[in-house]
Amino acid sequence: MKRFVAKDSDQNKRLDVFVAENYTKLSRSTIKKLCDQHKVLVNGNEKKSKYTVKENDVVTVNYDSNSLKDIPFIDIPIIYVDDDCLVINKPLGILTHSKGAFNPEATVAMFIESKLGKKYTGERAGIVHRLDRATSGVMICAKTPKAMSWLQKQFSTRNVKKSYLAVINGQLDPSEAIIDMPIERNPKKPQTFRVGSNGKSAQTTYETIYSNEDHSLVKLTPQTGRTHQLRVHLKHLGHPIVGDTFYEGEPAERLYLHASRLEITLPNKQRKVFNVPEPPEFKMLINI
Repeated sequence: MKRFVAKDSDQNKRLDVFVAENYTKLSRSTIKKLCDQHKVLVNGNEKKSKYTVKENDVVTVNYDSNSLKDIPFIDIPIIYVDDDCLVINKPLGILTHSKGAFNPEATVAMFIESKLGKKYTGERAGIVHRLDRATSGVMICAKTPKAMSWLQKQFSTRNVKKSYLAVINGQLDPSEAIIDMPIERNPKKPQTFRVGSNGKSAQTTYETIYSNEDHSLVKLTPQTGRTHQLRVHLKHLGHPIVGDTFYEGEPAERLYLHASRLEITLPNKQRKVFNVPEPPEFKMLINI
């Protein structure tokens, strides 16, 4: 058990933020789970992770890493593999990599660990790029540090072409176009972003594949790689992605965003295109 006393400088911090700053081996997602399990107490009382800390609050964390359940095995579909890399179809709900030293859930990084070179280790070893937990689809991973360097350079020099499929509210007019709007962090809600004149340049090409009275299935091709770019652009146009609670999307059981296509030059100098079909619920939602 760990015990921390809040100082004046800690006032108005969220409980999970305060604990994360003092108990650095825990990620905020783990701390939230501990709060939900009533293992984080403030002055002896159970509190939610969003509780606002006050000066002299005594915070106790009842945590024993040895008591954690075994991390479950996950089986992620592998669609390509060679000596340098592997390409997977990441399922919905899986983290790309751990957010803390003790993160008691399976991740893509854990899944690929046994497939990497013997001397290639680390919390994020092999993770060339990431998909959000709520986004499914194609990802490429490196099996060696040399391959990692090569593949990351492909991303940084924009020699990678990525396409996504999304189900959105309503219909876009025109049915295909290029969105060219800068994106900046939203100061009123720092975990989100918005279109703003002080932001970084961001371009997204879109094409409507199918639409009905309520929804559209669209193909999205980002020309830049800003955080939440596709979600922010569509929200700004008034057609947020279904299930995107961050950006005012229609409530749903998932975020209807799927990385469907990846074109990249592999370390063996071959240019490859990898495609994975959209999950069945996408077509079910729009009655195709």
